[in-house]
Amino acid sequence: MRDEQVVEATLFASQTALDPDEIARADESLDRERVLDAIRALRDQYEASERAFQIYQLGDGYQILTRPEFAPYLERFDSVPRAPHLSPAALETLAIIAYRNPIGRIEIEEVRGVSASSVLRTLLDWELVEVVGRGEGLGRPLLYGVSSRFLEHFGLKDLSDLPAPDELPVVLGELQEAMEAETVSAEEAPDEEAVAREALAGEAAAESD
Repeated sequence: MRDEQVVEATLFASQTALDPDEIARADESLDRERVLDAIRALRDQYEASERAFQIYQLGDGYQILTRPEFAPYLERFDSVPRAPHLSPAALETLAIIAYRNPIGRIEIEEVRGVSASSVLRTLLDWELVEVVGRGEGLGRPLLYGVSSRFLEHFGLKDLSDLPAPDELPVVLGELQEAMEAETVSAEEAPDEEAVAREALAGEAAAESD
């Protein structure tokens, strides 16, 4: 029981995901396997008691987060931290980068048909994408990939968890409801979601061909 309490306290106090080795530093008696055992036990406890939160695996780490279905209640409070609001253009660009990672700006613009400079700057500022290298072409252009924060934002363990093309409309709708920081008005929401879903579905379908 002590292992579970120490792991729970460590995760509860952290504002970012922690990998098992980091959590093990909390107590000399802990190691990676004992931390993972404690996490599994805590998850079972939370499920059995129907708690409003759960331990999620994000990339290589773990974090205690409120369950997505409770996001609408929390959005009413200014004191609750909010994730960045993702516009359809940002979602479209993120999808292109996620499915074709690594990719340069020119390639992104060829897919989108419009300039991507402004959106890329915003995504870099939000740390959802990062520079992962340079291309071999003229001027050795910067190549972009999604970051660990992207995985955390969308609750993914790694890029293999990206939805298949036929799952995108449902998954994207759930993510928008759970993760958007700003409430979109009832009049605007249907049009923006439709644009974003269509763009992402098209990109995923092209990648799967």
